[in-house]
Amino acid sequence: MALTEIELKRCEKSLAEFLERRRPPVHLRDELDLAYRIDGHNVEIFEIRQDWKDHATKHEAPVAKATFVRTKGVWKVLWMKRDLKWHGYEPNPEVKTLEAFLDVVDRDDFGCFYG
Repeated sequence: MALTEIELKRCEKSLAEFLERRRPPVHLRDELDLAYRIDGHNVEIFEIRQDWKDHATKHEAPVAKATFVRTKGVWKVLWMKRDLKWHGYEPNPEVKTLEAFLDVVDRDDFGCFYG
């Protein structure tokens, strides 16, 4: 079962506030931007980059992912390793709220999300 409408709106509000802090300046957003998508219980944050050869082409690069586990009432924090698979973020594998997930991603203490 996906997020409820209330949960979805709350997530969208928190993610919009996060992006407001983290997005690059407006004049750079054609070349590099930050976005999110919500799919079922999953929230994914990703970068959008302009192709270096073909400026009309855009590429997405994953930054972080959170999966809501309704039975436990927690968000699993995931990051993509070089094997291109999502792995649990060991320093904080689970958090209670989406805002806590966004705080973990924002701090990026170990350079897993932004490199």
